[in-house]
Amino acid sequence: MLRMQSKTESSLLSPLEAPAARVLNARGVARAVLVCEHASRFIPAALDGLGLDDVAARSHAAWDIGALEVAVELAGALDAPLVHSRVSRLVYDCNRPPEREDSMPPRSEVFAVPGNQGLTMDQRAQRVRDIYEPFRGLLSQTLDRRPEPPVLITIHSFTPIYNGKTRAVELGILHDSDDRAAQVMLNHAAHCGLRVALNEPYSPEDGVTHTLREHGIARGLPNVMIEIRNDLIDTPTGVNRIVGLLTPILAATVETFSDAGQNT
Repeated sequence: MLRMQSKTESSLLSPLEAPAARVLNARGVARAVLVCEHASRFIPAALDGLGLDDVAARSHAAWDIGALEVAVELAGALDAPLVHSRVSRLVYDCNRPPEREDSMPPRSEVFAVPGNQGLTMDQRAQRVRDIYEPFRGLLSQTLDRRPEPPVLITIHSFTPIYNGKTRAVELGILHDSDDRAAQVMLNHAAHCGLRVALNEPYSPEDGVTHTLREHGIARGLPNVMIEIRNDLIDTPTGVNRIVGLLTPILAATVETFSDAGQNT
């Protein structure tokens, strides 16, 4: 006997819009897994654009501009799997746990998000179930299926000006309580020609390391979060340049842990 779904149980994504997350190059042989939580600015039709105007819907608030393009190229260059979300972080931010208000932010920097204001518990639960849990599950499966423990690397971008303040850093290398991979990457990035900083323009105190904690630290995996200033990767030429700089840095970082037996 078929069981009918209630309104709150129905999927937020139509069959044509699904899945909420995808893995590319799943059989990549590198001892690394790449993640891009903010890869898309797509908003399901059921949410009526969250009430955003076109400027907000295309802005850095809706996604990490250029991050997916960089992540895809890095996945190919390193021969590593890449897990990425296919839905805007304004619908659900897959780098935040469900209990945080900014997992479905009513406001992001200068942009109000009308469709996230006054959400009911059922509405929040639906987004967790239909957007976050598929992403979380796919990433967990990808990590668990690796033949050897990988380095977890998340790829993000950030706006050059935030709340009116200019950011000079071009490449941020972030870590939570486990700084092994971040310190190794920082060493290899010392002469890459970019302005590099540790735990900038964000730090763990900003609540941006959920994926590292949930999937890296919990498994004892070396892990690092990369933040690239988005004016460096908003064109194909820029993406190619940054990928060219990052590929040897990440390859050397991964090799360090492969040679050391990963968890030493």
